[in-house]
Parts: sequence; C-alpha cells; structure tokens
Amino acid sequence: MSEPETNGNSPTAPAAGWLALIGGGEFSFGETEDADRAWIERTPPGPIGFIPAASGSNDYARHFAGYMKGTFDREVEVIPIYRDRDGRRMRNSERIREVAAVYIGGGVTDHLLAAILDTPAAEALARKMTEGVVVAIAAAAQCAGKYARSIFGGNLVPAFGWLPDGVVEPNFDPGHDRRLRKMLVGAGVVHGLGIPAGSAVLMGPGETEVVGEVFRIDGADGDVETL
Repeated sequence: MSEPETNGNSPTAPAAGWLALIGGGEFSFGETEDADRAWIERTPPGPIGFIPAASGSNDYARHFAGYMKGTFDREVEVIPIYRDRDGRRMRNSERIREVAAVYIGGGVTDHLLAAILDTPAAEALARKMTEGVVVAIAAAAQCAGKYARSIFGGNLVPAFGWLPDGVVEPNFDPGHDRRLRKMLVGAGVVHGLGIPAGSAVLMGPGETEVVGEVFRIDGADGDVETL
C-alpha cells in the first residue's frame, strides 16, 4: 500500500478539518482503498454520510455502504439529497452536521450542483470542512473547484468554490491535459489540479497530503508538475 505524502504548501487548506478529493476509480475493485484509508484515518468515530445527488442511484449508496462496512468497519448513513428541494431541507443540513464525515458520490456535475449549490446543504458542507471531513470523488471532486465543466457543451459553470482560485480535473491523464487547461481560462482561476483515478489529495490545516500521484498546472500555459 502506498503511503500518503505530506506537503506543507497546501493549495487551499481548510482552517481545520479536511477536504479529500479523489480522482475516481471503482471502490468495489479496491481501486480507491488507499485513498479511502487516508481520509478514514482522519475521521472521528461515527457514521459516514453519503450524498447520492450526482448519480441519483440508490444502488451506489448500498454498494458503498457494504464496502465501508466490509473494509473499514464503518457505518454509512444516506443523506437523501437528490434535487434542490432536498438541498433546502434543514433536516438534511442537520444530517450533514451530525455525521463524522460526508462522502459525495460521483456522477454528473450538473446534477450535483443543481441539488446543492446555493442551498443550506452547501453551507453545511462548508462548515463540515472546518470541523470534520468532506470527501468528493470524480465529478463531485470537480465541483469542489471554482468552476466545473457542464455536460451541456462542456461550458464552465460556477461550482462550490472550496478551492476559491482552483479547478479540478478528475480521472486525469498527464499525457492528455487539454480538458484541464480549458478550465484554467475561467475568470479568477490561478491553478488546476489533475487527479488520476485511485489518487487523492487531502487538504487539511496547514498541510496537503497526496495518495498516489496528483498533478498541478499554474495558469493555462503552465507546465504539468507533480504536486
């Protein structure tokens, strides 16, 4: 198993708590186990909240719960956010606050943003990063940036902005960086993170930890560098 690497120069470390971005991969095949172990080790006791908004799939939540229980002996509680009315329900914000960590499943960026952006759930997730752990994988990891790429024509759309001057390309291949560079032209974007499947970057108070290999580009014409 690869050990996480520590870098004192975090691109956007929360004041406290952790934000973990995973590039993608099938947990059922063990492809994300190293990345998952890294954030699990930083998670206090208690259930893991799972948000299915990006995919809308009940099977995803069920399989994820089985994986968490079988691999890490952690319980999963589904936070039933599928559309914007769910993101506005205060009970779901309370659920986000009550769990030890929140895992936002992958799927479609537009679906996730439509359900959560500018809702009380988004505020609760931002608070969770100051006191606990928020994990986002694949399309959900892209939504952590200032912009995400819409499935409708590939246009840039406002995202959660947890990386206020950064963008994220999941399932990244450093030999094919065109899609990430296109995101770097967005107004106010300074850097981009390219996270391959199975790799992760964990941003905590004053430090960044990397599992696998993660890449960074500063500016649309910058070089691809290893974080």
